[in-house]
Amino acid sequence: MSEAVLRLNGVEKFYNKGLANEVHVLRGVELTLGAGEMVALVAPSGAGKSTLLHIAGLLDGPDVGDVSIGGDVLSGQSDKRRTNARRRDVGFVYQFHHLLPEFSALENIALPQMANGVAKAEAEARGRDLLTRVGVDHRADHRPAALSGGEQQRVAFCRALANSPRVMLADEPTGNLDPSTSDQVFSALVELVRGTGLSALVATHNMELAARMDRVVRLQDGVLVGA
Repeated sequence: MSEAVLRLNGVEKFYNKGLANEVHVLRGVELTLGAGEMVALVAPSGAGKSTLLHIAGLLDGPDVGDVSIGGDVLSGQSDKRRTNARRRDVGFVYQFHHLLPEFSALENIALPQMANGVAKAEAEARGRDLLTRVGVDHRADHRPAALSGGEQQRVAFCRALANSPRVMLADEPTGNLDPSTSDQVFSALVELVRGTGLSALVATHNMELAARMDRVVRLQDGVLVGA
């Protein structure tokens, strides 16, 4: 395998720990995501895949185990350090696009960069490049309400990659789209990931889409199989 970008080592997560209704969500999860690798995470609803993605993306912490990005162990570190690492190294995509409605497609991609100190002209230039990669550069000046569902999600992909993260974490990124649009949008995602060289962990119920990735891992009863 290529150099590890993301590593989960013995990750466990409990809800209501020590109580009668305790739930052991993740049980010793081991996962290594290599540079440039695209991995499908398959699990039934309620199995804990969103919890796994949140821990991998430093939005939540494991009760046991470690999370490393680029070789740096970040679980258990200060909120400031984890926040900085998340802003620098992780891009998130969700089932719903969560674009800011009052801003254009281009502005939605430029703003995260400007928040990190990038000049407006440079941020917009990168935004236009990303929009071109997914075929919606002609919609750069449109607000989200004027975009189709597929266009909105492509813009969301671009926003996730705005700050050149090392890894993208996507939670059912085509779940709100019809089958035809889903296929088109997923193809755009694959091209974007391959073109930028980052790694991606993509949660999906769609086995046809999962089969187009480098490998598939399954979360079953809190255990990750195939990792």
